[in-house]
Amino acid sequence: MRPHIPRTAGRRLRALAAMAVATTLLAASACGGDSGGGGSSAGGGGDVTLRFTWWGGDTRTKLTQQAIDAFQKDHPNIKIKGEFGEWSGYWDKLATKVAANDAPDIIQMDEKYLREYADRGALQDLKKSEGLDTGKFEDDTLKAGEFDGGLYGLNAGINSFAIVANPALFKAAGVAMPDDTTWTWDDYTRIAAELTTKLNGKAFGTGAPGTNEAALNLWARQHGESLWTQDGKVGVSPEQVTAFYQQVLKMRDAKAIPSAEAISQDMNAALDQSAMATGKLAMNWMWSNQLNAMSKAAGTELKLLRVPSVEGKASANGSYYKGSMFWSISSRSKHQKEAVEFVNFLANNPAAGNILLAERGVPPNTEIRSAVTPKLQPADAASAKFIQDIGKELGDPSPAPPVGGGQVEKIIQRYTTEVLFGRQTPDAAAKAFLDEVNGELK
Repeated sequence: MRPHIPRTAGRRLRALAAMAVATTLLAASACGGDSGGGGSSAGGGGDVTLRFTWWGGDTRTKLTQQAIDAFQKDHPNIKIKGEFGEWSGYWDKLATKVAANDAPDIIQMDEKYLREYADRGALQDLKKSEGLDTGKFEDDTLKAGEFDGGLYGLNAGINSFAIVANPALFKAAGVAMPDDTTWTWDDYTRIAAELTTKLNGKAFGTGAPGTNEAALNLWARQHGESLWTQDGKVGVSPEQVTAFYQQVLKMRDAKAIPSAEAISQDMNAALDQSAMATGKLAMNWMWSNQLNAMSKAAGTELKLLRVPSVEGKASANGSYYKGSMFWSISSRSKHQKEAVEFVNFLANNPAAGNILLAERGVPPNTEIRSAVTPKLQPADAASAKFIQDIGKELGDPSPAPPVGGGQVEKIIQRYTTEVLFGRQTPDAAAKAFLDEVNGELK
C-alpha cells in the first residue's frame, strides 16, 4: 500500500509543470536551441554523469544500486548518480526540479503522472530514441506507456489488479477457495459474508472495493466503459459509478466488509499495519506486484485471485496489464544516447534482470522473465505465474490518467467513505465524484 499524495500536491505539480514548460521554451530561445540538461559532462566525448531518480524503500534502493554498479562496470565513461526517496515526497521534489529546468536524466515514472509530464513536454518520446530495444516486449506491455502516438514510459514491471486471499483464514472458516475463473460479484459478496460469519469477529471477508480507483475502472470496463478515455477525458458514466457504490453498499449490508470507520482508517494505514497484513481480512484488492511484500507483512502465504466479473467469465472481468512503474527519459537531458543505454540495460540486460528480479514487478522482457522466474522468492514466483496465467484473458491496457487525473484515488476514497457512513446516497456520491474529478481535469 503506497502512501497517498495530499490533494494539493497534484495542483502544485501542475502549476510547477506549467512553469517548467515556460522555462524550457525560454532557455531554448536564449541558448539558440541548446538541449539543456540534467547531466554533466567532461565534454568532447569524455566522462558523462547521468542523474537517475526513483522512489522506494531500502530493498529497492540496495538492489538498484547493485544494478547501477553492474552498468558502470561495463560503461566506465558513464557515471550514474542516484536520487531516491519515499513515494510521499517524490512527486513534489520532481515537480520542483522540472520547474527549475533541473530534471534528472532518467526518471522512475508512475502511470498517474506519465501524461501529466509528457503533455507538458518534459519527457522524451522513446519511439524517437535511437537504439532503444523493445523487441522482447509484448505489445500489451508496451502500450501501457503509450498515448497520442508516442511512448513516454518503458514498462519496468508487469502488474494487474487482483484479489489477494489468505488461505489460512479460509481454512479456519471452513470455506472453500473460490473458482476465480467463474465467480461473479454476487459470488464474491456471498463468500465474503460467509467468511465474516464463520470467523466470528476475528476477521471480515474482504475489504471494500471503493478504496482504490482501479476497482471502479474494472467495474466500468466490465460494463463497456472505462475510467479514462484515450483522449484524456472521464469515460465512466454517472449510472455506472452509482451502480458501483450500490455494490459497495450491498457488501456493507451483508457484513462482507468491515465497518465504515475501520475501512476509513485502513485507507491510510502503512502496509504492515493494514487490515490484510494484520489478519483482519480474508481477502482484499491489491496490485499483483505487492504479493511478496504483503505476504511478508502478514507472516503467511497469500494467494492471488482473478477479480470477479458480472458475467462469471474471467475474460470479461476487465483486467489488463498495467505497468507497475515506468522508465522515462527527460526531454531536456544533454545525454540522450547514454540515458537510452542505461534504460536498455535496466530493461534488457540479464545482469540487471538477475539483480532486480521481480522487485518492480514481473519483468516485461520475455527472455529476462523466463531467465529469472526460477530464482524468484515463492511469493514473487506466484505473482509471475498469475501474470502468465491471466495473459490470454486480458483486454487492452487502460488509458493513462489525463493531466489532473492523479488525484482520483483520494477523491474516490472520500466519496466511498461518505456512502459507507450513509452521509450520501450512491447517486449523489456518483455525481459529486464525477464533478470533482472533472474539476481537477480543468
